[in-house]
Amino acid sequence: MPTTFLDFEKPIADLEGAIMELRHRGDGEGVDIAEEVSRLQAKVERQIKTTYAKLTPWQRVQVARHPERPHALKYVDSLIETFTPLAGDRAFAEDAAIVGGLGRFRGRPCLVIGQEKGDDTESRIKHNFGMVKPEGYRKAQRLMKLADRFGLPVITFVDTAGAYPGVDAEARGQAEAIARSIEVCLELGVPLVSLVIGEGGSGGAVALAAANRVLMMEHAVYSVITPEGCASILWRSAENAKDAAEALRLTSDDLKKLGVCDTVVGEPLGGAHRDPDAAVKAAGDAIETELAALDGMDAVALRQHRRDKFLAMGSKGL
Repeated sequence: MPTTFLDFEKPIADLEGAIMELRHRGDGEGVDIAEEVSRLQAKVERQIKTTYAKLTPWQRVQVARHPERPHALKYVDSLIETFTPLAGDRAFAEDAAIVGGLGRFRGRPCLVIGQEKGDDTESRIKHNFGMVKPEGYRKAQRLMKLADRFGLPVITFVDTAGAYPGVDAEARGQAEAIARSIEVCLELGVPLVSLVIGEGGSGGAVALAAANRVLMMEHAVYSVITPEGCASILWRSAENAKDAAEALRLTSDDLKKLGVCDTVVGEPLGGAHRDPDAAVKAAGDAIETELAALDGMDAVALRQHRRDKFLAMGSKGL
């Protein structure tokens, strides 16, 4: 059971609170509460199913940002065996917003890169809330080139509201670093599979997602700008974020129809934050399927596959 509930989850929170109170009272008085708990639990599941069947785009954004949603390190720890982290861009500094290294994905040697947001105050500050600086993107470039040199497939986990917008990042060439990362992705001679696990924000996400196959978790979002940023530009107020989320077509369902996303990975009932292990396993199965589909393609074919994929974007409508 999550400890944080979103605004639209209040009926669910009330029911689960009643279950906890009932269990607490039952434990203290020796009363058999199993039947009542079972009834309330069934009611909770129906309420979750009803609520999540009709989520608005803005509510999807809230779920994608849920603080208990599994982040990149959870996916790496669960899916990548013998993970060996690699640090630094060999030019300026180490950026903890990008985690990357070598390991084995279900027996297959690979290189993995992820944007890590952190799970508590200390780790969020350490990882800069997943907002990557130029040195982070240059580290990603270095690691992808390393994978290319040794013929290792690359798996990336995308989860960022956007690249870090600070003055110091701009001074060190943020735009150039993002553009170079996209270029390196497109030039790789090895399979590249990207999974948007939470937020896929702007060029900060595309820098790791110019892939052969782009997957999205069911309740993830992927857009050119955050709804708040879009609303601030169009309506001069972040209060119109709900309208912006609707207009941006940022949900996995819309992006699958538009051809931006190739595969939508189903999440457990109520979102990945309710059962992180099940969500991660489903993601692993989807990645394994996509990598298998790319087996046997040589470097030329893989590059052409990416070129054709991205040139075709925009040709499909809703």
